[in-house]
Amino acid sequence: MAQNSKKKIRKQLEHARVFVRALYNNTIVTLTDPEGNVLAWSSPGAHGFKGARQSTPYAGQISAEAVAEKAQSFGIQSVDVYVKGMGPGREQTIRGLMNGGLEVVSIADVTRVPHGGCRPKRQRRT
Repeated sequence: MAQNSKKKIRKQLEHARVFVRALYNNTIVTLTDPEGNVLAWSSPGAHGFKGARQSTPYAGQISAEAVAEKAQSFGIQSVDVYVKGMGPGREQTIRGLMNGGLEVVSIADVTRVPHGGCRPKRQRRT
């Protein structure tokens, strides 16, 4: 009896992208290949941080180090970092990636910037 089980093929990459969403209440770190397919992700809640401690820079650093550890299982050595949001864990998350053994090639801020704003309120009648 032959089994029809396929062995999972693990990608071997040298370069990847890391997307950091630094929100006011959380910091989410996502590792993707150059095409944008998600390889790994991490957030402070996955490492035991709950409530207000999720938004601290230290929690973002721990999440980034966890993603860097997963990245090394794919053979990744260098990454491009894309940061979105204005949360407190922005810079510390990038340091966590460096401490995890990844070489950061470039850092880009992709936070949306309002231009023109909302439609103003109507003129008040007197």
